[in-house]
Amino acid sequence: MFNIPNILALIRLLIAPVMFWIILNPQLFTEAGWHVSWSYYFAALLFVIASATDFFDGYVARELGQITIVGKILDPLADKMLTLAAFLGLMMSGAASAWAIYIIIVRELFITGLRTLSVSEGIDVSASMTGKVKTVMQMIAIGFLLMHWPLGEALLWVAVALTVYSGVEYLIGFSKAYKGKL
Repeated sequence: MFNIPNILALIRLLIAPVMFWIILNPQLFTEAGWHVSWSYYFAALLFVIASATDFFDGYVARELGQITIVGKILDPLADKMLTLAAFLGLMMSGAASAWAIYIIIVRELFITGLRTLSVSEGIDVSASMTGKVKTVMQMIAIGFLLMHWPLGEALLWVAVALTVYSGVEYLIGFSKAYKGKL
């Protein structure tokens, strides 16, 4: 259970609430003499570090043959905790559209439920290329929004479109795999 990929996923789980707290409390750093932008930079740095653990935990799991049932559940959960912490923090701070975040959250919760069901039924429905592109686009949008860069909101809506599309694609893949199991 405590292999390198699972530890990396746990690190992601621990970083998520810290990043969320920083996004919602940037004034605490300004009271220490920092410009408010440094709070956003620090939140973005934590997000990048946590996102890197997402890449490495999958890579290490495949290369070292450390793919586990716990990892199949923990990895997507950690991904969701990280992205939802960022999206909710950005929404609550007024930096992201509430509707966009709502759509993303609903899709993520639904697909996380399907993934859990898949694992419990012994059905392997791996992430599609669209799902991976969706994740990258969400991460790029989060980065732009955290840094308050132009195009952040437009990138967020591109991420929403990919999120919905990949969710439909995942649902179709699950349905086919489940029917094939019967």
